[in-house]
Amino acid sequence: MTVMKLSEIQNLLRCPCCQDSLEQRENGLFCVSSGCEYGQKPFTLISGQPVLVDFRTSVFKRSTYEGGAVPIVRPLGLPGRILDRFRENLYGENRPAEAKAADLIGRLAHKPNAKVLVVGGGTAGSGTRELYAAASLNIVGLDVFPTELTTLVADGHQLPFAAGSFDAVWIQAVLEHVLDPQLVVQEIHRVLADDGLVYADTPFMQQVHGGAFDFHRFSLNGHRWLFRNFSQIDAGTVGGAGTSLLWSLRYFFRSFGWGNKISTLLTMPFFWIRFFDRVTSRTGNSDAANGVYFLGRKSQVAMTPKEIVQYYWDMREAPAKRASSGGSAPVPGLATNPSMTGAE
Repeated sequence: MTVMKLSEIQNLLRCPCCQDSLEQRENGLFCVSSGCEYGQKPFTLISGQPVLVDFRTSVFKRSTYEGGAVPIVRPLGLPGRILDRFRENLYGENRPAEAKAADLIGRLAHKPNAKVLVVGGGTAGSGTRELYAAASLNIVGLDVFPTELTTLVADGHQLPFAAGSFDAVWIQAVLEHVLDPQLVVQEIHRVLADDGLVYADTPFMQQVHGGAFDFHRFSLNGHRWLFRNFSQIDAGTVGGAGTSLLWSLRYFFRSFGWGNKISTLLTMPFFWIRFFDRVTSRTGNSDAANGVYFLGRKSQVAMTPKEIVQYYWDMREAPAKRASSGGSAPVPGLATNPSMTGAE
């Protein structure tokens, strides 16, 4: 795993407030613009990582990061990691993410030392082992708190990088937690190279799991529209109706005030429900998906409103039917064999 150091991407960094370049001085990292507030004072450091956030527009508070304050989200301790292991056994590994990580690595094989930005990379997402293990990739991780997997602290609404800086962006289970997902996707589009790739997976049928920082959910159609400025390579579901039912059951137990740990343990005996995702219908899983994913390439041609309506019907057809019959009108950039299977 190669997580890039700040010094290795110094030339890519941009001020989140004014988009000017940054420079390392004796007493910290500064914006080169004398008219910018960070031209006069250095960016705050937490665990040696700069906090590149425009606090004038961010939902995060400056006071959270200054004066040795505790970051907004704490890295998981041992109890949290154990609970995460229980949840992974309950819901199963994210197989689409695992497959798309391998796909992404293969598509970047012709680019030596390809740079991949992981937005929300404070912890490694389910199914990302191969992504982090790939010797051919240079990972730049960012999150709103620092960990050993991050290079810097930043807000996804203002990615502190120059245009065209990255060969790929990976954003997993993050877009539900941002205030303006369209702005975040626009920023992803901006920092990608002209042929850059993006992978995103985002919840659909899930209850609130980020407290005050949980804002959005997306259907397969809504997710595609969010990435309308990208051509689609593949898209589909992450977990079907069975996995969604498990989430509902866990939150049913939580509604009695039993807490997250107890509710997770009470749901564990019903783990087998998620295996119904293998036998339920493709269209049923699509409309009741626990989450959805999108793998695409940066494009200069946007999808139109009429095309997104047709997209819903095209994605419900069997891949073989779409490929072999005239069927319905094709959607520009639609994958010839999109995976619509569940997570297992």
